Amino acid sequence: MTQELKFYFAYTSPVSYLANDPAYALERSHDVRLRYIPYGVDIRGVYGDVPTRGERDRRKLRYLYHDARRMARERGVVIYPPKQIFSARRAFYGGFCAEDQGLFRPYSDRVYQRFFKHELQVEDPEALAAILEEVGADTATFRRWIEDEESEAKPRLKRGFAEAAADHVFGVPTFVADGELFWGYDRMPWLIKKLDAMGLRR
Repeated sequence: MTQELKFYFAYTSPVSYLANDPAYALERSHDVRLRYIPYGVDIRGVYGDVPTRGERDRRKLRYLYHDARRMARERGVVIYPPKQIFSARRAFYGGFCAEDQGLFRPYSDRVYQRFFKHELQVEDPEALAAILEEVGADTATFRRWIEDEESEAKPRLKRGFAEAAADHVFGVPTFVADGELFWGYDRMPWLIKKLDAMGLRR
């Protein structure tokens, strides 16, 4: 029987981006179905705002992006570090809209690629609506959510955050397989061993 594999992600996370295509491959190699759950990391809360960030945290973030770019280069993926802290909230709303129309993956692929090439203002609803239109989605619901977040989108996002709290998620990307957490793109080999041990290899 196909097992659900939770994938907590964020469009502004370079390591979520790196984990995206290998996650797709898991559905081909194993009898699993990915469930994508948005998760927001409070970067300001963890590292402080850019102008007031301490030197230690600046060095740490520079190193983390350096690592991400090294891993990306191995796969021919472009990652340019963002020059400010962005909220992925509206991009998540676009993801909900795309998901409801069976278009989540082409939407997400474009959001990731363009954001990390500095070709997308990820907080701009018109830019996100343009991507939805490009992949063939109806944007009426997304535009309604932007105008009135309390209607469906915001509570839906909060439910995802509540599920993350119940799963003890603290960062992205995080996979949850049979209740066990695997945090980070570089932990995916352990995730694969877990899926193999569960007898899910196709």
